Amino acid sequence: MIPLLQHPFWFLRHGETVANAADVIAGSTDSPLTAQGQQQADQAALLLAGMGIASVWASPLSRARVTAETVVARIGAPLTLLPGLAERDWGVWEGRPRSTLDRDATPPGGESAGLFRARIRAALAEISGPFPVLIVAHSGTARELHALLSGQSFRRPGNAVPIRWQRGADGHWAFVELSPACQTEPLGNAAKPQ
Repeated sequence: MIPLLQHPFWFLRHGETVANAADVIAGSTDSPLTAQGQQQADQAALLLAGMGIASVWASPLSRARVTAETVVARIGAPLTLLPGLAERDWGVWEGRPRSTLDRDATPPGGESAGLFRARIRAALAEISGPFPVLIVAHSGTARELHALLSGQSFRRPGNAVPIRWQRGADGHWAFVELSPACQTEPLGNAAKPQ
């Protein structure tokens, strides 16, 4: 059983990185945030303030860690770095154009899709609260969360766009992206799942 999945939670992909801006593969490569990526992290922190987040769990790769630290500085929740949340290791493909990425293949020196999935799910099982939590990680982590919780097709989340996952009245998981134009109730105070 994964304790996280007994509660609504937030997910945040890191802010824009140098690799994102260049549109290249940077799984385990520690690509830093751009100035725009830091601004995105600042904006996400403002959006998440007052949402009742009790703890933050993040990938230790600097792009996720710095994004998480930016949010934590604003909301005051404890931060735990969880190595299992790191992005998939793309081996020799790292640094190549994203358009060449084949998610079903295992790159030389890299991580297979099955091993990555197992690692992410094991990391999710380690998240012990306090709840509600915010997970700050990567698009690959978001893809695995989506596959675990949703039957809908996956769309890569934008950089530093907060996503709220919550069970609906029918018991199925649903998500909503939080943006400055979107008003939402803090998870800790939600009367009913929507």
